[in-house]
Amino acid sequence: MGDGYLTSALPDNFALIVRALSVIKKAVNSQRPVNLDLRTIKLPVTAYTSILHRISGVILFVGIAVLLYGLDKSLTSEEGFAEVKECLTSPLAKFVIWGLLSALLYHLVAGVRHLIMDMGIGETLEGGKLGSKIVLVVSAVVIVLVGVWIW
Repeated sequence: MGDGYLTSALPDNFALIVRALSVIKKAVNSQRPVNLDLRTIKLPVTAYTSILHRISGVILFVGIAVLLYGLDKSLTSEEGFAEVKECLTSPLAKFVIWGLLSALLYHLVAGVRHLIMDMGIGETLEGGKLGSKIVLVVSAVVIVLVGVWIW
């Protein structure tokens, strides 16, 4: 079962690879429309709200780590508290805090929409579109208000 086994199995494996390549070639040469230009793809408003909901969740996940580091540093000593306090007064820090609060508020509003849909309200296509538009408008208003409050 040494080299003879490998050479006898080689034609079967080669035939399998050739068949797989032929299936891939047929799929590539099919007449299905393929549009990989992201600038020309038109997504519905529900897709945008869903994508933004996921992105805001990722931003919150990363932002919590940064905020926990600042909390830890501020609780270790008076000097650490003073450093964090000084850092949070900078315009960049205010912008980052506004970004994290914006992600939190959008995620919250979109999450409430999901809870309402779980109750059976707005599950139709038109209801989903209307709900997405409401999420975008309410989120924009609340995010602007939080920006005014921070600055």
